[in-house]
Amino acid sequence: MLYELEKKMSKRPEGNRSVVNLKKPPISQVKVAMLGLGNRGTGQAKLVNSLFPDKALITAICDIRPKRVARTLETLKQSGQNPTVYGDHEEAWKEMLQRDDIDLVIICTPWADHGPMALYAMDQGKHVAMEVPAVLTLDHCWALVNKAEEKQLNCMILENVCYGEEELWVLNMVQNGVFGTLTYGEAAYIHNLRESLFADEHYYNDWRLRHHIEQDGNLYPTHGLGPIAQYMDINRGDKFDHLVSMSSREASLSEYAGTLDPSNEFAGSKEFAHGDMNMTLIKTAQGRTIMVQHDVVSPRPYSRINAIAGTKAFHEGYPSRLSIAGKGHEWLDEMETREYQEKYKHPIWEKLKEGIAKNGGHGGMDFVQMYRLIDCLNRGWPLDMDVYDAAAWSSIVELSKISTDLGSIPVKCPDFTRGAWEEKRALGIFEYL
Repeated sequence: MLYELEKKMSKRPEGNRSVVNLKKPPISQVKVAMLGLGNRGTGQAKLVNSLFPDKALITAICDIRPKRVARTLETLKQSGQNPTVYGDHEEAWKEMLQRDDIDLVIICTPWADHGPMALYAMDQGKHVAMEVPAVLTLDHCWALVNKAEEKQLNCMILENVCYGEEELWVLNMVQNGVFGTLTYGEAAYIHNLRESLFADEHYYNDWRLRHHIEQDGNLYPTHGLGPIAQYMDINRGDKFDHLVSMSSREASLSEYAGTLDPSNEFAGSKEFAHGDMNMTLIKTAQGRTIMVQHDVVSPRPYSRINAIAGTKAFHEGYPSRLSIAGKGHEWLDEMETREYQEKYKHPIWEKLKEGIAKNGGHGGMDFVQMYRLIDCLNRGWPLDMDVYDAAAWSSIVELSKISTDLGSIPVKCPDFTRGAWEEKRALGIFEYL
């Protein structure tokens, strides 16, 4: 029996309209406000700066920490930009978002702040792009959808992995039938962050560690899940139907806490709700399955797995390997794999190779993502990922928590598109180039 959440939000509010394939008037130079200048915000500001002045301009920046603001401001001034600075009090971001010279707000603050900030920004008539996960609760998922529909604005999740060279190569092969009929995928965020979780300079006021104290489930699903969702046409011919989730015992954080200096707030703590490994299994409406893992505390090498299975081919990442039906029982050799890579390399990576080489960002995926976001707004094209993607992918956070807390029972996934998922439609990264 499925545990089904209340459906009160499933009916579209009167006057709202779908934002599927939303097109807005072109913006020749996108005026950007940066909200949050921590580890991700600093990098994102540099990427927007790389598109100045032809495509974008940063008009305002905000962070509660003066050193972060000063660092970013210095970089921008070297390029000839001089944004207005905000951050002298905790509500300064609201003052910034009330400005008239902002088209797009890029939100790189702690996870729990994304929802309220995005909703306020859209109320001020601004497009929004936010770091991952977009939001943490189902209420905020629905609120983002309803606000974007009400205001007819873009609300995009900044899932950079969807722009990785490997991920776009695999996606291109999927789109061209190399994999045949897709049956299952495997995704993950496996990244040993144990030491940095306890370092305040990495996460302001230890905000990320506090999530491990407060809740179990998959806290960070979208890096692995986003590309798999695109391979499977989630919200574009298929949808997440239901999931089950469970976590291992917790050991890594409490053992590490026992080694900390007594002056550390968390020294000796054993109050960590999140297990070392969470594993969530999603079933789609078309009968496919997706395994999503989350482990940021074990000494396991980094992996997003990036596995996709079809009737004609199978791919798995870390390292990237490809197997083709009819070509034996082993992985393709280096030369055979290179032939597929050259034939199906996504054209955006060739188009942007100079910018990728110059600006980088996780091997170039960050630059490709920022270029696409700004370029689509320049041209009046729909964005590659919409608010329904942001809601569906991010909903796994609370849905996995519910399932885990209730003994790994099946939990129904909401349909944020309100039925539009049944219509097959192309991804923007293929339709608008």
